[in-house]
Amino acid sequence: MEIPAVNLKAIVLMHWLLTIWGCMAWLPPSYAWGNFSVLAVGVWAIAQRDSIDAVLMFLIGIAVTILTDIIHFGIYYPLAEGLAERNRDTFRFSAGMAILGLLLKPVSCFFVYQMYRERGGDYNVNFGKLSKITLPSAALQILRLDARLRPHTVSEDLDTSVDSRCTTDSADSAFISRRY
Repeated sequence: MEIPAVNLKAIVLMHWLLTIWGCMAWLPPSYAWGNFSVLAVGVWAIAQRDSIDAVLMFLIGIAVTILTDIIHFGIYYPLAEGLAERNRDTFRFSAGMAILGLLLKPVSCFFVYQMYRERGGDYNVNFGKLSKITLPSAALQILRLDARLRPHTVSEDLDTSVDSRCTTDSADSAFISRRY
């Protein structure tokens, strides 16, 4: 199943409109500042089409605003429910649009992450000892033998890695011959 291509402009425009409608009746200025700041980073990601940092910051911003939106709704929704009858329809529309915006943010995160990967981003999280990759013992022996037999020189071809020089007849050869 192929993931549909979604334009970053459409994501920013949709969240901009839903944020404006969500701010109409009941949410505090901190909601607007937080969401519009993230949308400004989204505009930056649109303007610089090859920037990995802009898309990553937009992705992180959307993820953070998911949490802050939940906090805002939890605090201010009960307070705003007691509005006068004449503002009740405006409150319901505004609350509905804000909740719709919150529900669409995880979907937007997914599509923005796909754009991040398309632009060449590869965010690796390092958890210390938990994230170390262990090579099979046969591969380690080959690497140690290769390191002892070939002294390191500065003039060595920089495009050639240890992985491409090692060969083995075991089932682990596919793992070793991968280029990183």
